[in-house]
Amino acid sequence: MTDSADKMKSLPSGDFSESLFDMNYFSWNVRCTLIATGFLFYFMVFVLSHMVCRSLSLTYRSLAAKEKVFWNLAISRGFFGIQGTVAGLWALLKDPVLQADKMLGQQNWCWFNILTAFGFFMFENAALHGSNIMFKTFDMALALHHFFAISGFGSTLIWDNVGHYLPMLILLLEMSTPFTCISWMLLKAGFSHIRLWKLNQWLMIHMFHCRMILTYHMWWVCWQDLDKIKLYVPVPQAVLFFPGLFLLTFIINPYWTHKKTLQLFNPVDWNFAKETKRVVNGETSPALKKTT
Repeated sequence: MTDSADKMKSLPSGDFSESLFDMNYFSWNVRCTLIATGFLFYFMVFVLSHMVCRSLSLTYRSLAAKEKVFWNLAISRGFFGIQGTVAGLWALLKDPVLQADKMLGQQNWCWFNILTAFGFFMFENAALHGSNIMFKTFDMALALHHFFAISGFGSTLIWDNVGHYLPMLILLLEMSTPFTCISWMLLKAGFSHIRLWKLNQWLMIHMFHCRMILTYHMWWVCWQDLDKIKLYVPVPQAVLFFPGLFLLTFIINPYWTHKKTLQLFNPVDWNFAKETKRVVNGETSPALKKTT
């Protein structure tokens, strides 16, 4: 344990890292504090999004309650996507400790991101299941995705001797999330015909292709370090990780890439495609007029 703690000393920035990232991340008091911080931060993004958009956006005020929840969740996910992309790119391209030992290398800045990400996944699961109860719906695929996310990062806290390279690459899979957020919001506002939406859609599709390449890289890393996985990765953690990676590589990423490509040529809100057109003050919503 102490050997792992000794290795976790650097992060991409200077003096700021010395205070924020120089903590005892093996202390459960520190862990719980950062998990709660992650949960509360993204919950506040959700609440502030509701307050600001309710005051400034005609589109938002015209949405049904379920769509408003999805709108605010999209913004929260967009912010998390930025965090995950920065952390993942640093691990993939820059951090010397993680590059030197992809299976056992640990860093303090990674612990910070793992813990706050776990807080975000707690918020996501609470929002998902709370929404399902409120609106009497259930999305099995989304529930399965959220289960693997929170259980995978939870396993990193329980078996805390395993390296941080792969968890950071999992966060990098969020690279598509900000583009997804922008795409959906512009679509609901009726701007799917403008060049900005189409450009964002192209970039989003490209990010989904990058996600697929990234999962292939993760398989390659696991193959290269198979002996270390057998020695150091506990069986329960491997049972969670490899089926999740299999689903991402061969089902979820290809499916989402296909759907987003179709959406480029047929701008439809797949999330609420079965819902009837909204009527606002006796007229069809302007957003629906432009997108249907």
